[in-house]
Amino acid sequence: MNILKKNKTLILSILTIALPAIVEMGLNTLVNIADTLMIGRIIGKNGLAAAGFCNELVFSLIFIFSSFNTGATAMVARRFGEKNYTELNKITGQNLSLNLFVGSIIFILSLIFKKELIMVYDISSAVLNMSLAYFQPIAYSILFMFVSFSVAASLRGIGDTKTPMLITLITNILNIIGNYFLMTGFWIFPNMGIEGAAVSTAFSRCIGMLLYLYVLLKGKDQCKLIYENLKVTKEVLKPLWKISYPGAIEQLSMNVSFIASSIIISKLDTASEAAFRILLSIERLSFMPAVGMSIAAATLVGKTLGEKDIKKSLDTGYTVSFLGVIWGIFIGMFFICFPRHLLSIFTKELAIINLSVFAMFVAGFNQPFLNFMIVLSGALRGAGDTKAVMIITGLRAWTMFVPLCYIFTITLKFGVAGMWLAEITSFFVFSSILFNRFRKQKWVEIDL
Repeated sequence: MNILKKNKTLILSILTIALPAIVEMGLNTLVNIADTLMIGRIIGKNGLAAAGFCNELVFSLIFIFSSFNTGATAMVARRFGEKNYTELNKITGQNLSLNLFVGSIIFILSLIFKKELIMVYDISSAVLNMSLAYFQPIAYSILFMFVSFSVAASLRGIGDTKTPMLITLITNILNIIGNYFLMTGFWIFPNMGIEGAAVSTAFSRCIGMLLYLYVLLKGKDQCKLIYENLKVTKEVLKPLWKISYPGAIEQLSMNVSFIASSIIISKLDTASEAAFRILLSIERLSFMPAVGMSIAAATLVGKTLGEKDIKKSLDTGYTVSFLGVIWGIFIGMFFICFPRHLLSIFTKELAIINLSVFAMFVAGFNQPFLNFMIVLSGALRGAGDTKAVMIITGLRAWTMFVPLCYIFTITLKFGVAGMWLAEITSFFVFSSILFNRFRKQKWVEIDL
């Protein structure tokens, strides 16, 4: 615990940025859980599987093609440390324009090829029909999310994680209320079933986008939307692309590998698919603090590099990673000791609970490695070392995770637990590789 005693000021700085981000990520996960609960209880397991597959596709498309935000956060944090607010605002405006352009293309293509996208999964006709009904409205939210993520990336770059947290709180409340109204036909509202959940989500995300744009238009000089800055220039685009394209490839690799694992799971029965979705919801909630810490790590590492304080950048990476491991051990104990209690929050079906208990046990042991990699990856991204993160993530996904997922799930017949056996094996091996990359400090030489 010496690291905690020696770095109290640094830990306070980390928590000041991380806590609102943790709350924001937690709110996002909680609304996903609320969606899961409401769809599962009102629509049933077919609706649960349909919503899960559609959201997986939408978020995969967004995270792959909105990778400019990774570079924008690193560049904004670096300029913030240098106190170069003119360049900071140029990056903010041009990143918004790029997200608008790419988001519009993805939105249109997703509507045109919605059936082809959903058909990548081996699903029943009942789940397919529900998926098509759900996907149509949810696709409209793609553009809203591109814009929101763009603004949030710049705000996080200057250390403002409170604004995204508050906007997320507002949109989530609207989403949950809308779900109830439109899924049950409450009061004057139509009973739209599974489609109602998608309409509610799209509406709340539209409100979120408008709030983000308002904040940027009325913002402080250090992060403000100026009309002239919307024009994309080579001086900003070139470095932004240089550190962003590895993020796009990383997200593509990670999401395609995850889709591959979902396809493997879809070869099991519907109960296993439902168990898989519930386990994912629980796991995503568990590592939200690590995601918040990774945002703090990216911001502070970028800022301190801008201030030319390399020692502080290094200390930040080590300290925040240590905090991530501590959290992983803590939450992992809950997974191991109380699996049935956690699972029963989401479903009362004993068949699904029994399918999931062993997977929860394995996931509990994986928590320290998972959280460590999430946090330290954030530190490297903040330094602009996105290429190393891309390579390590890609190797983990395709040399170990996907092959082992098939072997454990199908060949060795571990069922849904096979994914988590593959996950713990791959994270255990590659967490040491990631640590070695950070320790060598090659990221110090990267010029943004």
